[in-house]
Amino acid sequence: MTKRQSKLRDRRIVPAGSIPDADLQALAAKLRYEGIATHKLHPSDYGFIPPVNPRPTKSPCDELRPLLRAEAATLFRQGVLAGMVSLFGADGTPKYVWAVDDDGEVYEAKTKPPDTTYHGYRLGEDEPEMRRYIRGEWSKRCP
Repeated sequence: MTKRQSKLRDRRIVPAGSIPDADLQALAAKLRYEGIATHKLHPSDYGFIPPVNPRPTKSPCDELRPLLRAEAATLFRQGVLAGMVSLFGADGTPKYVWAVDDDGEVYEAKTKPPDTTYHGYRLGEDEPEMRRYIRGEWSKRCP
């Protein structure tokens, strides 16, 4: 698996409170989590054809446990509503959204703007600084 670049400028969360709640609500209504077969070991209820197609260079979101689509979508929405998003591109959407599950696992969702459909993956132990950063922000914004 190749290591992601956690020091990339666009891979940072916007400052807490910098996006009004009404704008976060509108953003949550606009953005969608769909998932992608290249980040799955278990097809679960995603309906991928073929069922799974994990790439060895991709970080699977379900490496530790199966992650149902509804849970992934809920985590994604929680991340958006908490403002756990990167800076917005010219199209008005963030490239990244982050969330932390009840077990403390960190997930990153990504899109290619201007697309508003995201796929996600778990940030692995190979990115300890990024995991710490996301968990710290999550604990401040989602007590």
